[in-house]
Amino acid sequence: MSQLHFFFFPMMAHGHMIPTLDMAKLVALRGVKATIITTPLNESVFSKAIQRNKNLGIEIDIRLIKFQAVEHGLHEECERLDLIPSDDLLLNFFKATVMMQEPLEHLIQECRPNCLVSDIFFPWTIDTAAKFNIPRLAIHGTSFFALCAGESIRLHKPFMNVASDSESFVVPNLPHQIKLTKSQLSPFDRIEEEKNIPLMVKTVRESGLKGYGVIFNSFYELEQDYVEHYTKVLGRKAWAIGPLSLCNRDIEDKAERGKQSSIDKHDCMKWLDSKKSSSIIYICFGSIANFTALQMRELAMGIEASRQEFIWVIRKDKEVQDNEDELPKGFEERMKEKGLIIRGWAPQVLILDHESVGAFVTHCGWNSTLEGISAGVPMVTWPVFVEQFCNEKLVTEVLRTGVGVGSVKWQKTYTEGVKKEEITKAIRRVMVGEEAEGFRSRAKAYKEMARKAVEIGGSSYSNLTTLLEDISIFNSTSDYDLSTTRIRMLVLSLIFKIRLS
Repeated sequence: MSQLHFFFFPMMAHGHMIPTLDMAKLVALRGVKATIITTPLNESVFSKAIQRNKNLGIEIDIRLIKFQAVEHGLHEECERLDLIPSDDLLLNFFKATVMMQEPLEHLIQECRPNCLVSDIFFPWTIDTAAKFNIPRLAIHGTSFFALCAGESIRLHKPFMNVASDSESFVVPNLPHQIKLTKSQLSPFDRIEEEKNIPLMVKTVRESGLKGYGVIFNSFYELEQDYVEHYTKVLGRKAWAIGPLSLCNRDIEDKAERGKQSSIDKHDCMKWLDSKKSSSIIYICFGSIANFTALQMRELAMGIEASRQEFIWVIRKDKEVQDNEDELPKGFEERMKEKGLIIRGWAPQVLILDHESVGAFVTHCGWNSTLEGISAGVPMVTWPVFVEQFCNEKLVTEVLRTGVGVGSVKWQKTYTEGVKKEEITKAIRRVMVGEEAEGFRSRAKAYKEMARKAVEIGGSSYSNLTTLLEDISIFNSTSDYDLSTTRIRMLVLSLIFKIRLS
């Protein structure tokens, strides 16, 4: 059979595009032709990394599709989720993504890929893949744990049995006893009747259930109970091939994932080199979370009171720029010997991998969570929205590699409510408290598991091998009539079940 060709089509958001680039690199290293599909203004997210890989003989192509921003009431440069000025325009953005279907189909007709790997936020790609009789693999961008918990909540609606938003409930039918509160659920997960859930939300959810299967940026040893639950109890087809970030071995690849760093990587490493092992707390909340000015002050005071050295990444955009002016008076001057503030984009993987970093204050976005796990650092968890409260439970209660600051409310914008005393307490608990060595020991063990998973013969390496074999089998016949396709899908399904038994 000729060389396999995969199309990769991520949602236009850094948290989706960066791991997809890593995924494309992984399959290209296995001899698969990889093509990334994106919009013109997002080409820069991929271009430098693609060129570096080409210099090493790793071929990754990129093809561009026009994004109809202006036609849908958005400004012309609004081609990425973090550039949407208001949540009121989210629906406009998603309507514009639907208009990408026709040009994507033209590209598929031209390039004839063997597989379409697409984001769950592009549910229409299921129909596109079916039209060309190629398998569509979904990218969820989260953990097995979060999807299992979310499915249980939607199926059983345990939140209906509590008297208030702050009363906890047990998420039923999971391998561990996990408790959440209604206030930690998204507004859509709190809806009691399915008929009241918006059509777009339903369609996206179903997008992850349809198609050929799901690729996870995770590894079996990390979430063994939940991989088994997802595949055997929920009966879904999945391949865990992560941690994807570990495919980046070169310092440039680590330093410039997604954007040009706002700090010179050599200056950053020099600063870290001057510090003692496990002495630095790294604080970063991703590319979307926003805090109020009051919460920024509480965070700054909590950091100062912890008496720990730190690196604090503050987003360099309008909402946070206002908050920067609200840092406590004299904070930066007092902290100039103790801390490093990076305004903008930080080389996160490079920082986390440094031996002087002792813990990570994180919003529990899955990419950041997995990067912290891969680096072997304990975490201070501060979830904000989406599935981050579930990821927090995985870290603090299942893996036991971190502690929470007490964030209890799902808030899409302008997060607040965490007091400086709780921030200080959590930081000191993972850095210098009685439990610190235990957190550190468990975190290091998971780091070693992650490293072994991606090596030849490891679980993730083997899962990727299996995936490529499955796609090869799917494409091994030239007879594409409907009955043959159904027979082939049945055979593959049986093969998959045999592997699980």
